[in-house]
Amino acid sequence: MSDKSILDKLEGIKHRFEEIEQLLTDPAVAGDMQRYIKLNKEYRDLEPLIKVYGDYKNIISNLDSAKEILSNEKDEELRQMAKDELDELEVKMDPLEEKIRLLLLPSDPEDEKNAIVEIRAGTGGDEASIFAGDLFRMYSKFCENKKWKLEVTHFNEGTAGGYKEIVFNVTGQGVYGIMKYESGVHRVQRVPQTETQGRVHTSAATVAVLPEAEEFDIELRTEDIRRDTYCSSGPGGQSVNTTYSAIRLTHIPSGIVVTCQDQKSQLKNLDKAMAELRTRLYNLEYQKHIDEISSKRKTMVSTGDRSAKIRTYNYQQGRVTDHRINLTLYNLAAILDGDIDEILDNLQMAENAERLKVNSL
Repeated sequence: MSDKSILDKLEGIKHRFEEIEQLLTDPAVAGDMQRYIKLNKEYRDLEPLIKVYGDYKNIISNLDSAKEILSNEKDEELRQMAKDELDELEVKMDPLEEKIRLLLLPSDPEDEKNAIVEIRAGTGGDEASIFAGDLFRMYSKFCENKKWKLEVTHFNEGTAGGYKEIVFNVTGQGVYGIMKYESGVHRVQRVPQTETQGRVHTSAATVAVLPEAEEFDIELRTEDIRRDTYCSSGPGGQSVNTTYSAIRLTHIPSGIVVTCQDQKSQLKNLDKAMAELRTRLYNLEYQKHIDEISSKRKTMVSTGDRSAKIRTYNYQQGRVTDHRINLTLYNLAAILDGDIDEILDNLQMAENAERLKVNSL
């Protein structure tokens, strides 16, 4: 992409940014909440490009001035100053253009959303449930480090510890865009606590990360939902276990069932269950979008394919390997303690490189 075409795109974006700025002050737009939210998000998405627009324009202007001096000036001292400036500006230009190309890539509108995360024990019996518990602890620590809010909505404990399944909401800035890379099969290789002969076993747990649907994303009809109440089975005191506070919602057209039992209040459980139901229905459509993208690209870092084996945690070697990008790190203890930033950063860089390549074809 040439300087001219990048500048033309940025000028078009600046025009759109100013247009949205005006629309957001229009009372008619403010009265249409769905449109206002959409425009406000577009405004925030364009802000990073507007910030680099001025820098890029200045560099191009200064480059042109330096080239003009070199073409027309006879004074050697001025020519040398122009040449030094030209070299300095060209060094700045490459990384700035790379940043702009990444910013110009169409972003996934889901990336800024909160997420609902499901962890389910897979092959490996009790050991798989224990590993699912380890993954939940890892994500809990990661969310804590990010200052994100994590709320468990449903869980089913394993007989030897951990969880057969656990579902939780994560709320914060850009949660789904970061957490989406965790969807898939996570495999652990270690000697289980129940193993008497010291043999290494391989177990697995499945992680699914879903972008949380907002109220305006999908319309739920009351007549399509069957609501059941029952006593919560988890910890939380006598009042939780003896009152009908737990909620089960069944969406009749799709057959989707969600439960929430973590609050003492039936109304609070109902609100959470409705939010999860909206998300699951929304993701039926979102998965079609993901599948369409996947079919057009030979490799994808984050496909949302929950059957794909994405990572192995090997205790004997203290090793974690992410199979999508062939990344191996020997800091298993730190990773299980929530330090997964390096893995996620590498996955994001790999996907950005792939998207840039596809975009340039």
